[in-house]
Amino acid sequence: MIIQRVVLNSRPGKNGVPVAENFRLEQSTIADMIQVGQVRVRTLYLSVDPYMRCRMNEDTGSDYLLPWQLSEVADGGGIGVVEESKHHNLAKGDFVTSFNWPWQTVAILDGSLLQKLDPQLVNGHLSYFLGAAGITGLTALLGIKEKGHVAVGANQTMVVSGAAGACGSMAGQIGRLEGCSRVVGIAGTDEKCSILVQEMGFDAAINYKKGDVAKQLRELCPGGVDVYFDNVGGDISDTVISQMNQNSHIILCGQISQYNKDVPYPPPLPPHIEKIQKERNITRERFLVLNYMDKQEASVLQLCQWIQEGKLKVRETVVEGLANIGAAFQSLMSGGNIGKQIVSVSK
Repeated sequence: MIIQRVVLNSRPGKNGVPVAENFRLEQSTIADMIQVGQVRVRTLYLSVDPYMRCRMNEDTGSDYLLPWQLSEVADGGGIGVVEESKHHNLAKGDFVTSFNWPWQTVAILDGSLLQKLDPQLVNGHLSYFLGAAGITGLTALLGIKEKGHVAVGANQTMVVSGAAGACGSMAGQIGRLEGCSRVVGIAGTDEKCSILVQEMGFDAAINYKKGDVAKQLRELCPGGVDVYFDNVGGDISDTVISQMNQNSHIILCGQISQYNKDVPYPPPLPPHIEKIQKERNITRERFLVLNYMDKQEASVLQLCQWIQEGKLKVRETVVEGLANIGAAFQSLMSGGNIGKQIVSVSK
């Protein structure tokens, strides 16, 4: 069977900015017959995520991420529909997902590595299982629960950087649902800030490209910052940490401002910020959602319930066509998106 697939065409280099041309669309073939335990699936949606920048390097710098190989098919979170099955638990027409879905139109996969999906849990929005009801939502929810130490009635203020992104937009809303009394987002355009406040229930949002961020933070968080959901690192995070309270908590989710730089993860703090962290007993521990998969099922159901009840507002940036996945990744890494970045492969 002839298919289309996307392979890694070139590496941007450890300090390079990824571009669409780092990926290549090509024709390939898969077997006409499937073996016992396998399923043939047609790809519906693929997830494009910041962590994938690490996979473009020969060395990802991580013990849990494998590098993509040159001229080999890329992979990540994906959703598809079963077209043929020789797996006892999957039937034609089932919707399924995997963290390691190949970037191709049709694939033959091991059925035991796939998770069956119920579209009714997300009001028919299947792509939500790659975002708000998937690994993105899980990262926000479990990060807050495991590292945020949020307590109802404790009058805590949460700040979220990268707040208009897939994880940040979920984190701010979940912080509120879990008990924070005030939530402030940091984003890069007035449009993003407006959406955070008007659609997603943030109390306020700061455009870090305009004005004095430290001054705005002091005005919007007069009692200081108790919980910081850190998606970006760098100067923005240094500014937030300098205004954090005694015994406060940093949820170290991502450091997107550092992904095109050859630095360790998590990047070390500047000496004067590290001094503040230690003096104020601010926790800053690496958070990896894959370490909490025993809580996945219950957490996904909680996310789905909030979505059904309208308590979680979901934004997606959807790009049509497998051929455009490289451009979608370039756009994501340039910070141009609002919410989750999804590529729709076929209807």
